[in-house]
Amino acid sequence: MGVEELHEMQENAEHSAGNPSLIPVTFTMAVLAVVLAATTLLGHRSHTEELLMQSKATDQWAYYQAKNIRVHNYELFLDLLSVATVKDPAQGDQVKKKYTQAMTHSEEELQKIKSEAGAFEREVAEAQRRANRFDLGEVCLDAAIVIASLTLLTKRREFWQLGILIGVAGLGIALTGFLVH
Repeated sequence: MGVEELHEMQENAEHSAGNPSLIPVTFTMAVLAVVLAATTLLGHRSHTEELLMQSKATDQWAYYQAKNIRVHNYELFLDLLSVATVKDPAQGDQVKKKYTQAMTHSEEELQKIKSEAGAFEREVAEAQRRANRFDLGEVCLDAAIVIASLTLLTKRREFWQLGILIGVAGLGIALTGFLVH
């Protein structure tokens, strides 16, 4: 919520002080503003989590690529060793065994790294879905405050009721952000 919105709410509260029938409207707007602030905070935190998980996924994929390059280097070395003439065949066999074991071990690590990167990507998607719910709830709560404030200008209670309805919908949408898994 911006400074302008706070000033507007203060002006509306001062305006309604002269008309006691508008006190429930200003109270509703204040409650909606608090719920909006909490929803906005949750949305920001979800977006931050999304970015952190994306960074972790990217790092994990980079690690995967580095390991994959190493595996290809082992394969290349073994290919070269198989066509090269070796002075000491026993030592050549030892070197082949060493690099074959290293390649096998690295290939096993690749699967684990790939799995971890996929898990981070799933967490990114989950955080994004959660953030989207909070963002949509935030939009509804913003609209609810604006619509409810029209009651102060027009003295028509339909705007207040519509503001409450949209605010409840926004709160409901925001709460579904906690259900995203």
